[in-house]
Amino acid sequence: MQLKVPHAEYVSFGNVGCPGCGAVLSMRHVLKILGKKAIVVMPACCWGIIAGPYPTTALQIPLLQVPFAAGAACAVGVRHALDKQGKKDVLVMVWAGDGGTFDIGLQGLSSAAERNEDILFVCYDNEAYMNTGIQRSSATPRGAWTTTTPKGEKLQKKDILRIVSAHRVAYAATAVVTYPADFMWKFQKAKSAKGFRFIHLLSSCPPGWRIDSDNSLEVTRMAVESGVFPLVESDEGGRMTLTYYPLELLPVSAYFKSQGRFKGMEDVEIQVIQREVTEKMNKLGYSREIAKIQDIGRIQKFIIG
Repeated sequence: MQLKVPHAEYVSFGNVGCPGCGAVLSMRHVLKILGKKAIVVMPACCWGIIAGPYPTTALQIPLLQVPFAAGAACAVGVRHALDKQGKKDVLVMVWAGDGGTFDIGLQGLSSAAERNEDILFVCYDNEAYMNTGIQRSSATPRGAWTTTTPKGEKLQKKDILRIVSAHRVAYAATAVVTYPADFMWKFQKAKSAKGFRFIHLLSSCPPGWRIDSDNSLEVTRMAVESGVFPLVESDEGGRMTLTYYPLELLPVSAYFKSQGRFKGMEDVEIQVIQREVTEKMNKLGYSREIAKIQDIGRIQKFIIG
């Protein structure tokens, strides 16, 4: 089976996204899969600034900017309005940061997921409220510096995928644009599915993560290769399945030491997290044997054009 990736661009060049912004690169590739027949509903987030105010926008498809808590609710309204007009072939996508997903937008997200509303909800997760000055959110990982956790976050990151999967939604997955085949296949699946769909993207933020913009993709690659952010899918029963097996799991210390925001972490803290990540990957069925078998067939089949 092959995936056709069009030349068409739906994100304008010269937008105001930061150099190395994982969210801009992610949106560019998402829209290549979704195409023109899509509407973006966007609660307050960094991307609201990148997209720009009415009547101009960096996107080449319709965009509706909405209040922080109302992403899912407004998307459901748009979906129902389109259905009344007989425009059932137009996809409605919520594009929200972790604040508008994990925290402020969670109530609307849960309500739409419970009713299995026919929308795609995408969270680009840069693990803090980056747009307003790098404050912690419930997506901020343990040990990370933010302006509101100057000595490092003490709490564990909320497991948003399991929360959403508990609603028995039509499709749920994690993805990182660093792995384009896995990324695009998942959005193709989400595009084809009906009902509530959710994709959780890890999206690097050079200023907030205290990394060089040149290393933006490499850092998210390390998150996957270490097991800190595994690439998985969830079926309608909530069962998680790995879609990518690293050939050799990197130590989590390599990931943490690649970013200035974890500079204050003690070795004992890293060791605790390493045990937790190892246990998590084992529960997901990770094995080197499967990784080796998967690697043999890891030739990506794309048609560009």
